[in-house]
Amino acid sequence: MRRKPIELAAVATAAVPGLTPTAVSSAPDDPADFDSALLLDSEGKRWRVRSPRHAEASARLETEFLVLRAFAPAIRAELPFLMPTVAGSVRLGALTTFVYSHLAGSTRSVEDLTAGPAELAREIGVALAAIHDLPQQLVSNADLPSYTPNEFRQRRLNELDQAATTGKIPSALLLRWEHAMEDVSLWRFNPCVVHGDLHEDNLLVDGRRVTAVTGWTDLRIGDPADDFAWLVASNEQDFVDAVLAGYTAGRRDTPDAHLLRRAALSAEFALAQYLVKGIAAGDDAMVAEAEDMLETLAADIAEHGGQPISVEPQPPVQHGQAAGAPGAPAGSGSAGPAAPGVSGSGSDGGAAAAVPAVTVVPVPAEPVSPAGPVPAVHVTDIPAEPSGDSKPSGGPSVSERTAGGPGAAQAADDTSTAALSVIRTGRT
Repeated sequence: MRRKPIELAAVATAAVPGLTPTAVSSAPDDPADFDSALLLDSEGKRWRVRSPRHAEASARLETEFLVLRAFAPAIRAELPFLMPTVAGSVRLGALTTFVYSHLAGSTRSVEDLTAGPAELAREIGVALAAIHDLPQQLVSNADLPSYTPNEFRQRRLNELDQAATTGKIPSALLLRWEHAMEDVSLWRFNPCVVHGDLHEDNLLVDGRRVTAVTGWTDLRIGDPADDFAWLVASNEQDFVDAVLAGYTAGRRDTPDAHLLRRAALSAEFALAQYLVKGIAAGDDAMVAEAEDMLETLAADIAEHGGQPISVEPQPPVQHGQAAGAPGAPAGSGSAGPAAPGVSGSGSDGGAAAAVPAVTVVPVPAEPVSPAGPVPAVHVTDIPAEPSGDSKPSGGPSVSERTAGGPGAAQAADDTSTAALSVIRTGRT
């Protein structure tokens, strides 16, 4: 259920004793997860209210509360921006609403940020660098998620598999993303503290300065490229370059060479994540919006090529590769969905013959001379058993080789082709 700003003002009075709102307005936030409002009280102070729309969003706000409490004054003093402070909270059913002391500055749209001065872009880069240089103990002590590069890559692959099961994502995008996620050279980075939900609505700006960073619900140790996804999605390369310059100058570690490629992948894949979230929530409007954005992205990439998201070039999609119809007859060029990188056509552009998974070598019915074809089973002549009670000196008996040793009464019952040795007994 969506809450109106006036309702959030009433909830805030229960969360903060003595608070008397005199004015209220809506505040920008993620509409799928939160309802937000800005309040002005009788003393002229400003407050921000965030109310979750479902249990998962409520859990994120409670996580943010723990995160903000973990930022000791000494750590906050070293940051080039301010952070929110929780003034109070109130639980309504299974959901918890939080009230924060208001911070100076205002949010700007992406268009306003990209059209702003270069000094502001560098300020954003410096703020990102400060976040990524935070001590990792801050995250580990709060028992928040932590991923190595390979763990993070595997997590993305798992999310891709989940998204593919919806059947609503263009196959060209699935192939493009899978190729990038399987490109191991792309995922060589040093994990660091990541904000995890950074975008224009969580930056407060005053003039040419970033005054505060909000929305600390998804703090973790992971890929720094995730915090650049919203920047790359702006498609304003000069703005991105200016932010990256400020970021590089402000960081203690040199950023890896493929940071922006992974950021572009993260920006594209966010549409698939949005689709999955809409399906899980049963929100038809959200699902329809996600499908429309995915189709638009696929069309743009098909026409213009898209931003580079992998190190190794993606093999061209061959005829029938992505659109293989399940149940197609053998030899038709497609026998179901093809794996990425597997061609479904011959070099002349026509349908290629089906290639069996196992190479079959025919075995002649009758023994052949050494000059003929080599049989699949090597046949070795052994001398006839000599007279007397002694065994042949050439090795173990047939029963010992096929049944594991002397005394195996049922050796002849073993019909496994892996367990049998083919012999020819010489006759006098």
